[in-house]
Amino acid sequence: QVHLVESGGGAFQAGGCLNLSCAASAYIYANYYMSWFRHAPGKEREGVASIERNCNTIYTDSMKGRFTISKDNANNSLYLQMNNLKPEDTAMYYCAAALILPPEWRLSAAKYSRWGPGTQVTVSS
Repeated sequence: QVHLVESGGGAFQAGGCLNLSCAASAYIYANYYMSWFRHAPGKEREGVASIERNCNTIYTDSMKGRFTISKDNANNSLYLQMNNLKPEDTAMYYCAAALILPPEWRLSAAKYSRWGPGTQVTVSS
């Protein structure tokens, strides 16, 4: 059973923007904390942003200002708006979900049990 599926990746030019989507199962969306992570070649997987059920958001400091996480209750979906793209944003982007997670762990990949297959974002200069 597929719980999380990302979409919206592709090849983009630096300075552009894109919106990633993550379709979640109804159960996951209603009961889990959901976040975005990314994994670039040669680097560790890193947290991007997390959103709570009350829509409070948490961002990795380096992502603040350019990235915006949001969700749509009607469609059980999570989104990541990425603006002013940079080549260093090139990575596989993942949607992840965790059942119980205190705020200090929301951007820690090791704490997440559910992962989508990812969507590749490539930014060229």
